[in-house]
Parts: sequence; C-alpha cells; structure tokens
Amino acid sequence: MCETLKSKYQLTEEIGRGRFGTIFRCFHPNSAVPYACKVIDKSLLSDSTDRECLENEPKFLSLLSPHPNVLQILDVFENDDFLSIVLELCQPLTLLDRIVSNPFSEQQASSLIKKLLEAVVHCHRLGVAHRDIKPDNILFDADDNLKLADFGSAEWFGDGRTMNGVVGTPYYVAPEVLLGRDYTEKVDVWSCGVILYIMLSGIPPFYGDSASEIFEAVIRGNLRFPSRIFRSVSSGAKDLLRKMICRDDSRRFSAEQALSMTPLDSEWR
Repeated sequence: MCETLKSKYQLTEEIGRGRFGTIFRCFHPNSAVPYACKVIDKSLLSDSTDRECLENEPKFLSLLSPHPNVLQILDVFENDDFLSIVLELCQPLTLLDRIVSNPFSEQQASSLIKKLLEAVVHCHRLGVAHRDIKPDNILFDADDNLKLADFGSAEWFGDGRTMNGVVGTPYYVAPEVLLGRDYTEKVDVWSCGVILYIMLSGIPPFYGDSASEIFEAVIRGNLRFPSRIFRSVSSGAKDLLRKMICRDDSRRFSAEQALSMTPLDSEWR
C-alpha cells in the first residue's frame, strides 16, 4: 500500500470488496469526517482494458467534482503495486437495494430521476458520457443525497465526435450500442429512462432469461406499459419515458430535455 496514503490518512475497517481491491473507511488526521478509500491491487489487472477502466475513475471524477450529485473524489495515490482513491463515504445500500426493498411512489421516483438527470447534464456539458448508468452505480451519502458513481466505462465526446464499443449492462444498455454503431451521449438518457421505468413499475422494460435474450428485447425496443402495473402512473411520466427510451436516438431526448420535463414539485400530472 502507498506510504504516502498511510502518511495522510488513517485506514480503519474494511467496508467493501471488489474484483480488483478493497474499500476501507478512512480518516484524515485533522478531521473527524470519515471517507472511503478504494485500494486497488495492480497485480490483479489482467489486461489493458482493466487498467484503462480503473484509471478512468480518478480522471473523470476529478474533472466532474464537485457536483452535489456526482461522487466526490478527495485524493489519489499510486505506486508500482497499488492505486488508492479517497472518495466521499456513502451509505452501503445502492439504488438497486432500494428498488428491491420497497416500491417507489411516483413522487419519489420523480425526485430521484431529477437528481440523476442533473448529474448526467453536468457530465454531458463537460463532454463526458458515463456509459454504464444503472442502479448499482447510484449511491447515497449520509444526508441521503443521490451520487452518480463508477466512471470506469466513461468516455469523452464532443465537437460532433461519436463513441463506439460495447459497454454497459444488459437491462440498461441502449440498442445502438448493441448494434455496433457509433453512438452519442444519449446512451445515458436511455439508461436513465430504464431506471425510471423500473422505479415506477418494479420491472425492467426489456427482459429475458439470458443476456442474449435481454439484448434481443432491447434491440427490438418495443416499449410497453402494462395496464395492471401502470394504471396509477400519470400520463406525464409515461410521456417522458417514451421520449427517453426511444429506439431512434435521433429523436430521443437529450439529458437537458429530459430534465426539463421532470417536475419541480416532484410529481407529474
């Protein structure tokens, strides 16, 4: 572990473990505020793709911080063996955990998607596409503020430049990504729309028994609102979903357009 990290922060208990390393609770000697420290063992990186993903996190978070709805980065330390990233400490439960545990009211869903879209608009204004927005990557701080995290798959765009490469997670990935076409930052809007759909219904809009079946359903993009599930969902919320989960990305809303349709009073009409 980096000696410079140890000289600046006191690491305490382990609070998480991932594919490449461990997350510890840590403290700065001059502050009682707890942080999270992600310590990545470089010997576990199997290829250049793994290394690029892990290097993306501090690079993009440093550009995007501070923003109230983007996970804040405090420090980065690196030596030949480890990469250590000090981040603001969030609650252990993600948005995925909340979706599994409790149904969302339309008001709650509206409030959360507004915060998520504010984070995405901030990213897009700075030329960054997240490319893997999903409930697992949406955290909450001690005050319950939403935080968009995990920028390992993020990419630059801008000046008309498109992106390529299949990245993302089955339920949330946009069809143009799966089709192998060049794509724009609107892939993030599709993912946010899928998250909103799941918060309002408890089920994904496109599903299957395997990843390949899910991908086929996503590519078809046949968006439906089963009356049994959506009978209490407002027409305004369903209209926004149609504009975000739009198979034709040229007609799909931008993050700013989607945000403008999210009500200030946290409830659609």
